Amino acid sequence: MAREIERKFLLANDDWEALAPQVLYRQGYLSSDRERTVRVRTAQQRGTLTVKGITVGMARTEFEYDIPFEDASQMLDQLCERPLIEKYRSRIVIGEFTWEVDQFLGDNAGLVLAEVELADETQRPELPPWVGEEVTGDPRYFNANLVRNPYARWPR
Repeated sequence: MAREIERKFLLANDDWEALAPQVLYRQGYLSSDRERTVRVRTAQQRGTLTVKGITVGMARTEFEYDIPFEDASQMLDQLCERPLIEKYRSRIVIGEFTWEVDQFLGDNAGLVLAEVELADETQRPELPPWVGEEVTGDPRYFNANLVRNPYARWPR
């Protein structure tokens, strides 16, 4: 069984921006049920379909498959829940870990998150100085929940 184990953080500053290029991601949900999500994504002429189970702690079941870019684009345009998640992602390698920093656009503009995937839940990567508060357990920051309750609607 495939498992995704990740920790998620807010950013303390923008020192990460010079460390890696940004790639535009478009993603949407065919299903954003709490028990399972089905996500379609495009990035750099690649399409993927991802099925994820419920998150328990920082882990969940995940299966990801390549699909034709054109099929993924049509699903995003015609079938996915609204609003779509659009973001720029930077992948920053620090030691044995790859940090993914997402700078959200559209209805989620202003939100910037960093994620790090782990091999197991006991790993404790050193946090870069640009990483701030951990929000791993806060469901507001799950991408599927940003469709239902975009960052622009959050009370300030």
